[in-house]
Amino acid sequence: MDSSKVPAPQEIKLHFLDYWRIIRIRKTVILAVFLLVVITATVVTYILPESFSAKACIKVEQDAPDIPFVDYQGFRRPFDPHFILTEFEVLQSEVILGEVVEKLNLCEEWGKKYNNGVPLKRHVAMDVLEKSMDVRQKRNTSIIEILVYSDTPEEAARLANAIAETYRDHRLKLVDERAARGIEKLADQKKKHDEELAAQRLKVDQLRTSLGIVDLDPHGTTPTPTFSSEQLRTLQNQLLLLTDLQVKQQTTLSNLLQYDKEELRNSIQTALDQPDATLMAYFNSLNEAEQVFRSVSRDYNEAHALYQNAQSNIAEILTKIDERIKGILLGLETRLAETTSRVVQLSNALETAKKADLEMAETSRAYYAEKQKLAELLQFNTVLGLRIAAQQTERALPRNAMVVITDHAFADERPVKPKKGLNIALGIIIGLVVGVGLAFFIEYLDTSVKTIDDVERTLQAPVLGVIPQNVGFLLEEGAESPHAEAYRVLRTNLLFSRKDDKLNTIAIVSAGAGEGKSTTVVNLATVFAQSGNRVVVVDSDLRRPTLHKILQVSNSIGLTNYLLRQNTLEEVIQTTSLPTLDFMPSGKLPSSSMGVLSSAQMKDLIQELKQRYDYVFFDSPPIMGVSDASILASEVDLTLQVIQYRRYPQPMNIRAKQMIEKVGGNLLGIVLNNINMSQDESYYYYSGYYHEYYSKNEEETESAETAGDDVAKIDIKPKY
Repeated sequence: MDSSKVPAPQEIKLHFLDYWRIIRIRKTVILAVFLLVVITATVVTYILPESFSAKACIKVEQDAPDIPFVDYQGFRRPFDPHFILTEFEVLQSEVILGEVVEKLNLCEEWGKKYNNGVPLKRHVAMDVLEKSMDVRQKRNTSIIEILVYSDTPEEAARLANAIAETYRDHRLKLVDERAARGIEKLADQKKKHDEELAAQRLKVDQLRTSLGIVDLDPHGTTPTPTFSSEQLRTLQNQLLLLTDLQVKQQTTLSNLLQYDKEELRNSIQTALDQPDATLMAYFNSLNEAEQVFRSVSRDYNEAHALYQNAQSNIAEILTKIDERIKGILLGLETRLAETTSRVVQLSNALETAKKADLEMAETSRAYYAEKQKLAELLQFNTVLGLRIAAQQTERALPRNAMVVITDHAFADERPVKPKKGLNIALGIIIGLVVGVGLAFFIEYLDTSVKTIDDVERTLQAPVLGVIPQNVGFLLEEGAESPHAEAYRVLRTNLLFSRKDDKLNTIAIVSAGAGEGKSTTVVNLATVFAQSGNRVVVVDSDLRRPTLHKILQVSNSIGLTNYLLRQNTLEEVIQTTSLPTLDFMPSGKLPSSSMGVLSSAQMKDLIQELKQRYDYVFFDSPPIMGVSDASILASEVDLTLQVIQYRRYPQPMNIRAKQMIEKVGGNLLGIVLNNINMSQDESYYYYSGYYHEYYSKNEEETESAETAGDDVAKIDIKPKY
């Protein structure tokens, strides 16, 4: 496995307790921000000058008279959703505010009040007035509320009422001026049309005279025909009837002339519109004569006188019938000729009437065209006159309902600004929100180690021990120190984590300075020594040695002197007050001997100490600073990495672990140092719980022996 590869971080889901932990840890930041915001809000609230408000309400309608005129269409206009918003802008415009400034003489008044007696300019006074007012709409109504703020309630009421009255007068004046301008324009237009109408009337009269037109209809705009339309229709109907009669007569006569005498006798009566009485009498006489002839012919022969008389009587009657039929045919021909003549006359009369009308229309076309134009001018002039009269009537109608001041402003002695209770409450809420938000933001930016899970997830190494904050030295505090149990837990985990009991040289390293590495070395070695093991602590931090200061000994000779073969091992090892614990200082490091830790002498020293002691602990410099720690980690059996809680970013600790593994060091685990148990209860069971458990048991059994003992002081002297 490549140690340089960092495993991808897993998704972290915060529990409620994690949020509470962050709040407890960052409580100083939260409290500081909270107090700062609350104090600032309170101070600003009480420093701000008091402000009073006054409110005037006006009901605003679109332009319409109180009593709608019969021809007035404006009051039926649809509702305009932007009308109220438009009036908001008008109320705050220069037209209204400028007039209020002049009416109330605000330039002089506010000049004395705000500008050391120097009158304000008009636009400056308008800006001040606009900033001190607020216009809003009462919900779901056409009522506008005008709020004005001032340092005195009387002035606020006076300004609000002045703005409302000025706006009302402005609207009424605007409507009146617009109506006056409209009437004036209409009057000018009517005057021009009157002149044009007079000229057109003169032109029509001249045309009528010059063309000799007889115009019987003074209001008509079409020529008067020679024959009326009724006369023409009568002529056309008569002609149509005569034409039909002519066709009928001609058809009847033609059919009768085609028959012979016998057929003509049989069909003549049916062909006539009315039977002929004379002819009918002849036919009756013929029937009687034929009956007589048939009777005589049965009794007498042809030579008999009666037979001959009857036969001659029949022949005489037939002769009369033929003569009568001939007369009837002649009558039909005469009537046909008369009908034809009448048709010709009516046709000629109708054509003459049409021709006369066409000639009249052609002659009077120009006249009637001008007369049509005259009629149009007359009609437009009438409409224009009615419009002027309507506008004048409309202008005269009252318009008080267009803008109504529903509520006048009055002076309220209670200030509206600043709202002390609200401001302080908002300050408390905002301070709390900002403080908590800042705490979580700082926590988000803080990439240092915070929990055991952070360490094991990012470094893929077990946490062997959790050390509380403000840990002292166990040599001074004794075996019953409240912090001793944390190191005993670390010792136990270290021993169980070893794969071989022969691995007894241990280097304590850290990524950076100040992570508690030296304190961990001393206390861990003390715990091992208190258990009866022979332990030696070697200060191998040659750059900045600190263990000799902790143990209050001289650093004049030590590890470097042995490695440079200046002193023997017995001369550089010193004893402590704990018989089983020895100490080797670092000694002075010559500038010409920077690589002494990688020398063969150092390897021999490690082997020698392995033989003499049960456990050998090396305090190394920060592994990210110099190469000494990496060299030392490669030479000892085991390495412990100390990580201070919330100090360095996680990538730095990951890099330190990678450096240990690259040089072949055996990283046994991690020691999480400097945990604030009072703020983070999640670590409590690692130290506090065990300390309470063991201390109670020991108090029950050894209270008499330990009640009056003092902690032994460190007594350090050379061992040999």
